Amino acid sequence: MAAALALGFGVVVLLTAWLPLVLRRLPLSLPIIALMIGYFAYPKSWLVPPADVIFNRRSFEHLTEFVILIALMGSGLRIERSFDWRRWQATGRLLLIAMPLTILAIMLLCRSLGGFSWSAALLAAAALAPTDPVLAAEMQVGPPGEEEGGEARFALTTEAGLNDGLAFPFVVLAVSLSTAPSSVGWGHWLTYEVIWKLCCGLVLGMIAGRVFAWLSFRLPRIEVAKTEDGLMAVGMTFSTYGVTELIHGNGFIAVFAAAVILRASDRQHGFHSHLEGFSEQIERMLMVIVMIIFGGTIAAGGLAALSWTDVAIAVVILLMVRPLTAWVSLVGLKIPWQARGLIAFFGIRGLGTFYYMAYAGGRGDFTEFDRLLALTSFVVLGSMVIHGTSSGPVMLWIDKQRRARMAAKKAIFAARADV
Repeated sequence: MAAALALGFGVVVLLTAWLPLVLRRLPLSLPIIALMIGYFAYPKSWLVPPADVIFNRRSFEHLTEFVILIALMGSGLRIERSFDWRRWQATGRLLLIAMPLTILAIMLLCRSLGGFSWSAALLAAAALAPTDPVLAAEMQVGPPGEEEGGEARFALTTEAGLNDGLAFPFVVLAVSLSTAPSSVGWGHWLTYEVIWKLCCGLVLGMIAGRVFAWLSFRLPRIEVAKTEDGLMAVGMTFSTYGVTELIHGNGFIAVFAAAVILRASDRQHGFHSHLEGFSEQIERMLMVIVMIIFGGTIAAGGLAALSWTDVAIAVVILLMVRPLTAWVSLVGLKIPWQARGLIAFFGIRGLGTFYYMAYAGGRGDFTEFDRLLALTSFVVLGSMVIHGTSSGPVMLWIDKQRRARMAAKKAIFAARADV
């Protein structure tokens, strides 16, 4: 058993390191390859847990939670742009307009077309509304030291960094509605789960970012940054998350805010590259493990409860709800239509959905949970196929076009200077 586990772990690490280099110019992604491995390995391997226990086990909940937190730290460290409402306006609109509209649309769709209960429909909406900071690696801004990559990359990175935390109150509400609908305190939910937790997470995250910045760059005689130890990113992530959760704040928001503030304290310092690089390696390795498990659940019948109506709902969510709500939310901004189209289309679903379903499955009382799980899993699968196969080639083409425009502008400025 020990030898088999060692072999499996070694293969996962090698795949994590090698496959991104092989897949860089192919219409495939590392998550898709990992999912395929899990799917074809399941019938012959005891390493993949049975589908009927995965989403009800706290271990899977904590595994996905771990990956998301590491991804949030890495995403925050990538943000070089200083905070200014005008420069973050696209992010604000995606969070405050597109996301509520998405939750409302998915909930009504699941209730009216799918016949789900209100609590189940709300859970599906809350779990599927956030975009993913893990599976959207090709869409994110460049790591510290590299160029940002344009408005589309920035908006998608910051949206994915913040909307997991914003969706969580709605998951909590869905769980409450499933267990005791008549005793749900709407005022308490709004003031505590939404206002207090989100504000607390934001404030504590900003404080943590400043504390880590002082320890890293300004602490006399020590200056942690001189160690260039990327492992510090894990310590920063979980200390921020732990303190915030102990005070009943939103830990997801806190981790991302702490990373953004830490990067802003000294944007050009090389320590950020070490932190982000280590976070990205850990994130990829754990993501591969989760995707292998997901592939195994599909092979074991994880989509058996899916109906043709659910398939239609999933298609509408992927191809209509997200693109329309995101496009509408960005109307009026001075963003090229190509960038707006990219932002609207690439609403990747992924590990956040898994985490919320595992969280709700262990705490709520959803009579339709198997069907709900099949629907959300199918949406994630569809997103991986649609967005995963297109994101790499599309972003390579977009980056090439953007660099050509920048080169043309520089040539024009140079010609004017000569005159």
